Amino acid sequence: MQRPLFLPVPTCTCVLLVAACGGGTGAADTRSPSVPGGTTVQASSATSVHVMWEHSTDDTGVSGYEVFRDGTKVTSLPAATRMTDIDGLTPSTSYAFTVRALDTAGNASAQSAPVRVVTLEPAVEDRRPPDRPGALRGRADGSRAVTLAWVPSADDRGVTAYDVYQADSRIHSVPGTATTARVTGLRPGTVYTFTVRARDAADNSSPDSAPLDLTTDRAPGAGPDTAPTGFTAAIRRTAPSVHTVELTWTPPATGVPVREHQLFLDGRLATTIVWGAEPPPGPAKYTLTVTDPPGTRHSLKLRARLPDGNWGDFSAQRTVVVGD
Repeated sequence: MQRPLFLPVPTCTCVLLVAACGGGTGAADTRSPSVPGGTTVQASSATSVHVMWEHSTDDTGVSGYEVFRDGTKVTSLPAATRMTDIDGLTPSTSYAFTVRALDTAGNASAQSAPVRVVTLEPAVEDRRPPDRPGALRGRADGSRAVTLAWVPSADDRGVTAYDVYQADSRIHSVPGTATTARVTGLRPGTVYTFTVRARDAADNSSPDSAPLDLTTDRAPGAGPDTAPTGFTAAIRRTAPSVHTVELTWTPPATGVPVREHQLFLDGRLATTIVWGAEPPPGPAKYTLTVTDPPGTRHSLKLRARLPDGNWGDFSAQRTVVVGD
């Protein structure tokens, strides 16, 4: 069987020259963004809360958000972020939170209606995390949202929150009494990999649930799905400080053999995998060596080069932990 060639990732340095322009004739932007709606605040532990809100709109574009606690700004966030955790609070204490939006001209919206929350009671010594959530399942709700559901976790002192992760980043949280979540703001025709973790009042988090891949509906008129499918990653120790990650996947159906893939490790291009001639039949395979300390997490995904020379859609993401 012919082995693939592995091409190193080229390094390049780009210099960007920006010319300053003066004498603009456009009118100054004095219009403020809309007030953020749908603000919710959830007590996550005795010393932290989770704040979420809906996006604002603006004629020139929202540049970010500011979160206030009892009238005092506590954090600033970019426009793409609509949730945050506020730590360092006092147990069993009432707080009011508001959010406002900023645009690219520095105009600020009014603050949202205040939402009051009481932090949880002080937790006794608790180092035991909840059990992992079970039977994660879900469906795509059109092209920009999904709905998830899971079997609740057990904890010796009670689950206070469930955190939804996508590509190893927390994107949503719901109270510990909930077993469903709706995630919005997604892209059409994109495969997403979700996991859920349970959290208790001492901020102990459970292991990840089993991953769930969901693909949002493609936009009208969009072409066929070009993501590799059936992507798996298994990690094995091959020496005292060396592990190998064994990858398998099925290239997208393009009508001709797919000879080239890009592999991304932790969001960065790691290598390009090329078959010089006819690719081997059946699922594609590749082995990656890692030498990180036990407990290190790695995320992996890949995409194929299409017959027209463009890169296709990304596969689902897989996460491996060194030492598992």
